[in-house]
Amino acid sequence: MSTDAIVMMVVAMLVLWGGLALAVLNISRSGGTAAGDGGAEPPTHETYGGRRDL
Repeated sequence: MSTDAIVMMVVAMLVLWGGLALAVLNISRSGGTAAGDGGAEPPTHETYGGRRDL
């Protein structure tokens, strides 16, 4: 492999693994809740007037 190919491979690996590391860090910092839901509990059938066909 040429030097250019090795440099491009290293950069690609750093981008992929860096993105994975940032994603894991973000999830661990947010406590594992989805973005935007504020950690709210999922709705139950009582929330919708007792309907169970959700």
